Amino acid sequence: MDRVAQWSFDRIAERLSSRVGGADLPPCDRTRAAVAMILHQVADDVEILFIQRASHDLDPWSGHIAFPGGKLEEGELECQAACRETLEEIGIDLEQGRYLGRLSDIVGANLPVRVSCCLFGVDRMRFRPVLNEEVRDLFWVKVSDLCDPGRHFQSNVAFDQRRFEVPAFRLPVENKPELWGITYRLVRQFLCVLDDRTTGEGLCRLPEMVELDEEDRL
Repeated sequence: MDRVAQWSFDRIAERLSSRVGGADLPPCDRTRAAVAMILHQVADDVEILFIQRASHDLDPWSGHIAFPGGKLEEGELECQAACRETLEEIGIDLEQGRYLGRLSDIVGANLPVRVSCCLFGVDRMRFRPVLNEEVRDLFWVKVSDLCDPGRHFQSNVAFDQRRFEVPAFRLPVENKPELWGITYRLVRQFLCVLDDRTTGEGLCRLPEMVELDEEDRL
């Protein structure tokens, strides 16, 4: 994707600011959560940080790919929660990075959850991540790889003793499960922010707000 090299943090922030954000959605009584999408610029691309959750027998999301984040505490704003959870889970202080903006919130169609995604630009060379017990691994994926149509497919996944047919992504990292669910949909929304094509072709076609099915759980 040649145009990836053109997306500086300034341009990404500008595109995010021009969108109708999830903060404009009407109030609801859903459980509120926030995650951080963390970006790093390289010479000819942009990288996104992902985590793999630790394995726990009683955790239905055990081993899943995600962004750092979690539930909002009382009186906490969305991006405050994303920063706090990121520091707790992987030891990266996003207050030392650059806030770029937010994607549109995602609400569950069948579950009482509303997820906010805050984007931050960092220089990954300045940080030495420290993973807590909730996180098994941390890794970076180039946006150009995320835009590869050959890595996007329909997958049959198991969750909470049920199976679902869902859109998913094969990560270019060895020994990692496929990316699907809320994190996948947030990535697709971000790709739509980057894509200024008007032809309707390609991967980057996602509504402002995505209604999620039951498989898309935090």
